[in-house]
Amino acid sequence: MPTLQMTDVTKSYRTDLVETRALDRISLTVEDGEFVAVSGPSGSGKTTFLNVTGLLDGFESGTYLLDGKDVSRLTDREQSRIRNEKIGFVFQSFNLIPDLDVFDNVDVPLRYRGLPAADRRRRIESAITRVGLAARLHHLPSQLSGGQQQRVAIARALAGEPRLILADEPTGNLDSSTAHEIMSLLHEVNDSGTTIVMVTHDPGSAAHAARQLHILDGRLIDLREEMPSIQPRSISPAATRAAEGAASRIPAAG
Repeated sequence: MPTLQMTDVTKSYRTDLVETRALDRISLTVEDGEFVAVSGPSGSGKTTFLNVTGLLDGFESGTYLLDGKDVSRLTDREQSRIRNEKIGFVFQSFNLIPDLDVFDNVDVPLRYRGLPAADRRRRIESAITRVGLAARLHHLPSQLSGGQQQRVAIARALAGEPRLILADEPTGNLDSSTAHEIMSLLHEVNDSGTTIVMVTHDPGSAAHAARQLHILDGRLIDLREEMPSIQPRSISPAATRAAEGAASRIPAAG
């Protein structure tokens, strides 16, 4: 079963004088274990796409299946529960709470789920160790570098054991060396089976993904179809088959 499947999803923003179509009949299938990058210029629809994918915003028409469930038919409360249980978010600005240490920052979304304290602690310590910050468990965000703060953000996403991680410009506030480290960490997360959809303006970061999509004027283009010479990074045979199968179901833009 695909992690997510969109068919003809349309989203518009309206003012008294202007209607802007941010997403124009988006159709996309992302299989379990894929790593997909979505790039595009400012105003192309990247942020809207991510917000709709993450159930942070609605859409006017089309269908969106997340883990096989039609999310458009769910109440706000049901969407919030699915968002908390099945989606992990990694933001450009880290979105850490400055007065909380590393442990408590990772703990926040788990508390909303009402998980027992022992289960939360197990998840938190495992996620923080996984991103290499076990020695900084009780440091505040102000005591960490930008790269370390992003690792905390990734740990916060991992602690929820999500099916899908949505990364919004995860290297946008980092220098090139630290950005490479973060991308390597995301590769490790993806190689363990977690599906990742990353929005980025950086071609270097996008090139790390197994499948690259470009969004322009609210429409998606598969760059492997437009530029066959592009080769994805080395991935497992299962992930390669999943990416090829998903690519074959994306309609050509036009």
